[in-house]
Amino acid sequence: MKLSATTAKNSFKYGWLLSRICPYLKPYWFRILLGFLIAIPLGLLDGVTAFALKPYMDYVVGSKVFEYTFLNYKIVITSLQMSILIPIGVILFAAFQGILRYINGYLSTWTSQRITNDVKFDLFDKLIHMQPQFFDENSSGIIISRYMNDPQTASAGIVEQIKTITTSIFGALGLICVMIYSSWKLAIIGVIVLCVAFIPVAILRKRIKDASNKNMVIGGNITTNINETYAGNKVMTAYELQEHQNKYFKEQTWQSFNINMSLYKRTGWMSPIMHIIASVGVATVLGVGTYLINMGEMTAGSFASFVTSLLLLYKPIKTLGYTLTTIQNLFVALGRVFELFDLKAEITDKENPIKLNGFNDKIEFKNVCFEYYPNTPVLKNINLTVPKNETIAIVGNSGGGKTTLVNLIPRFYDIKSGSITIDGNDIRDLSISSLRHNIAMVFQDNFLYSGTIEENIMMGNPDATPEELLKAIEYAHLTEMIDELPDREKTVLGERGLTLSGGQRQRVAIARALIRNAPIIILDEATSALDNESEAIVQKAIDNLMKNKTVFIIAHRLSTIKNADRIAVINEGELVELGSHNELISIPNGHYKLLYEMQFKNQEITA
Repeated sequence: MKLSATTAKNSFKYGWLLSRICPYLKPYWFRILLGFLIAIPLGLLDGVTAFALKPYMDYVVGSKVFEYTFLNYKIVITSLQMSILIPIGVILFAAFQGILRYINGYLSTWTSQRITNDVKFDLFDKLIHMQPQFFDENSSGIIISRYMNDPQTASAGIVEQIKTITTSIFGALGLICVMIYSSWKLAIIGVIVLCVAFIPVAILRKRIKDASNKNMVIGGNITTNINETYAGNKVMTAYELQEHQNKYFKEQTWQSFNINMSLYKRTGWMSPIMHIIASVGVATVLGVGTYLINMGEMTAGSFASFVTSLLLLYKPIKTLGYTLTTIQNLFVALGRVFELFDLKAEITDKENPIKLNGFNDKIEFKNVCFEYYPNTPVLKNINLTVPKNETIAIVGNSGGGKTTLVNLIPRFYDIKSGSITIDGNDIRDLSISSLRHNIAMVFQDNFLYSGTIEENIMMGNPDATPEELLKAIEYAHLTEMIDELPDREKTVLGERGLTLSGGQRQRVAIARALIRNAPIIILDEATSALDNESEAIVQKAIDNLMKNKTVFIIAHRLSTIKNADRIAVINEGELVELGSHNELISIPNGHYKLLYEMQFKNQEITA
């Protein structure tokens, strides 16, 4: 499935999205709940300053004495005392609010990072079990963007945004309570204006969703461009493709710029509108408030407290456009994340699979047909039986289906029809782990991971003993090379093993296959990219690998497979000839004979 085709179609189903993220929130429910409980007083304390203005204006500015009787005890606070107590109280409340804000911030950051990690762990586990065709169809940038960046955007923000919303809601409730306490008549005006301010929100949701999704796709394309520039730097330099790569990078970057500007043109008006609505509300309150003061229905202190509460309440409303964009981006990312979770790997174990314990008899291809794309056959009715310990070479023109044929054995891809059996068991009935455990593969361009030579070899069999490791190194003809390295087999390789030559990388890969000690060996163009000297050394290593094994060899250089027990010739997806070298070379106008003679003539011309 192409990931770029997904469009976060569920990003407006907030209940559904929250229900999907809940299993990731559940392990941390206590910290999340504690954060929300702290967010409540944190929001309510926003109204303290506004509430303090009423007594300050009435008793300090108005020079009145505060008198209150409690349980027959009369409390008297002079204007001077009030002028000292109120500011100290405001400072203490602010300090208390600051402590709560720090604790709440720590809790939300901790839980957000843990949730993000859990989502990434599960997504990465799902990614590594996807079939090779998934990686064929999707670029590295798209995969990195979807599997790493989207979870970061979604998971890291979910707790923070819910906490922020909780704080804002209770902050608003606290301020509204202060407003009602100051003047219920003015409070009605303030709440009506507040409701009007939310009307534009519904208009913007879809626009934000579309722009956010497009931006995330473009971000993946940009990452792909950077990855390809890095991995293909020699090709880029050799063919002077710098301008081509630069042009593509600029095009994608400008597309992102245009989308962001288009989004702003559609949503940017929201902030000015909010300011206008808030200003209308404030102006109305000023007019009505002045009337109420003149009528003696409220004091100047109540009015000051009300106006301050109103201004504090309108402040987040004015930035509602930005907040809405952030939250909708979060839900778009969340929708894209769960689309990944809903992807199903096409190659999986059947229920109660058979465990393959070794290889005892034969591998059979029975009427095998395969296609990467519908109605575009790659292999057509292949019938082939390979007994145990036979070495069979597969040759043919480029694009004929040779590599595809051997890739079907470890189930990198599943056949369209027919069957492939090992010892009479259909490989689709076998557990994938046990099937692949019995196969060792050496490719033309073997990938080495960042790490030491020893770590790369031991990937073939993590349980191998030190003696088995040394034996694999010896049989792969790596001893001399390793002896020259400063840290021997502990030497750290560069990314993809590029600090080694092609022949050295191949021998490390062969050692990895040797230490696996699998009964079935697949060699896919293992020497085709090497010079003659390197090929000779690698061929010796391959000869050691092939001893007492069932071997499938794909090779362009026919001279390297003359000693195979049999040779299968694949042409246009069909098995057209099968036999030993001598048998096939004696067929007049045969496919193998033609290939062999063409290659021999080319070698003579080259010489």
